[in-house]
Amino acid sequence: MDIQWYPGHMAKTKRLISENLKLIDIVIELVDARIPVSSRNPEVDGLIGGKKKIVVLNKTDLADPEINKLWEQHYKDAGQPYVFVDCIKGKGIKELITKIKQVMKPVMDRDKKKGRMNRQIKCLILGIPNVGKSTLINTIGGKSTAKTGNIPGVTKSNQWIKVSSDILLLDTPGILWPKFDDEVIGLKLAWIGSIKETIYDREEAALKLIEYLREAYPEKLHDRYKIEFDENTTDLEIMDKIALKRKLLARGGEIDYARTSEMIMDEIKKTTFGKISFEWPMEQL
Repeated sequence: MDIQWYPGHMAKTKRLISENLKLIDIVIELVDARIPVSSRNPEVDGLIGGKKKIVVLNKTDLADPEINKLWEQHYKDAGQPYVFVDCIKGKGIKELITKIKQVMKPVMDRDKKKGRMNRQIKCLILGIPNVGKSTLINTIGGKSTAKTGNIPGVTKSNQWIKVSSDILLLDTPGILWPKFDDEVIGLKLAWIGSIKETIYDREEAALKLIEYLREAYPEKLHDRYKIEFDENTTDLEIMDKIALKRKLLARGGEIDYARTSEMIMDEIKKTTFGKISFEWPMEQL
């Protein structure tokens, strides 16, 4: 299942980021805590060069708490500054501001010795579509300073946001990368809603999701749909059971796979299944 999505404005955004880097002190890379690897652009490190960076894992409230702990240890071991946040509820925002100042302290102290007093820290917000950049900016800025939405690609132009007297944020539209090297990346992005629904097969994506859930979270799959299955039950048979349970049938009593797939994909995006992570440092299903 080869999912690719790279709208023209994303290429333009990449050029704008390169042009604005000379103004930036530190990069805030926002990722989805459920898929910290698949929701980050692998071109970012090369794009920002030697700029300081903080990884911000958003939607941490939607991710598996035990898997969050593994990612926390992973970033500690790698020496990578990080913060877990829930942008909608504002959790972790104070920690993020503190982390920005902490990471920038050596630079600010050096500048003070050179007589450059009270200068602002300029931060660049980077992240793929629908990962929560605008919500983060609205929350950290204390008001609705950036246009938000749950449709991938809602932010279309750069804008500076004043956080405080000493911190400025540069928002950019979400950028993906020209080609996903692994089709699983595209699938995971589709599952969390970062890929437009019109460019992938929802039925196939739903089947792959069932395959993942039965391996990683079989109890959640069982509890949500009240269906029975074992290792001999195929993914398609599980989908059939779900459709029958929810009475998603077409004329003649046939399974309506389109509606069933749509329902499953929508429920995973709405976190109806509860807290779920789709990847972690030490093991991938």
